[in-house]
Amino acid sequence: MKTGTESVHGPARWEKLGHEVRLRTRVFDVHGVRYRHPGRGTEREFIVVRAPDWVNVVAVTPEQQVVLVRQFRFGLDGFSLEIPGGVMEAGEDPVVAAQRELREETGFAGTGAHLLGTVHPNPAIQSNRCHLVLVTGATRSHALEWDADEEIHIETRPAEEVLELARTGGITHGLVLNALMLFEAWRRKPSSG
Repeated sequence: MKTGTESVHGPARWEKLGHEVRLRTRVFDVHGVRYRHPGRGTEREFIVVRAPDWVNVVAVTPEQQVVLVRQFRFGLDGFSLEIPGGVMEAGEDPVVAAQRELREETGFAGTGAHLLGTVHPNPAIQSNRCHLVLVTGATRSHALEWDADEEIHIETRPAEEVLELARTGGITHGLVLNALMLFEAWRRKPSSG
């Protein structure tokens, strides 16, 4: 349904006029970004959170177990069951970052890795991406290298059980659900076995 402000080709692309940093934190920066609507001529400031890209890792053992981490999450003031993941270094390849995060958080390393896909965590207010990587042949072979505030319970569960947890609310982290959806599609491909 048209609202009267759309062109026949869909919504208009706003013109970016400039931006100003409103807040800097160790995790992200908050920018005020001014845009002008090309048809109406109205100008507004929108808030954009600029953070580094992230990576999430679906690590699968030779026995088809998925490596999971349970940790306390400050945003929800509770525990969350997730796949390993973290912040990427500037310019870091997503597959390399995934292998690093997997090793540091869980001590697991794999024999194969590839990018399942890339998503935008919340394009309404965030500019970063989350890369979703599959690591196969994962075995525990390294010492843990947790950050100062990390405290993680590591477990493995059968892939089918993990996918069922995703479908039934046992896993609620949105980016983890994205990764598991792509993992499930990968598993259904005839050549993935």
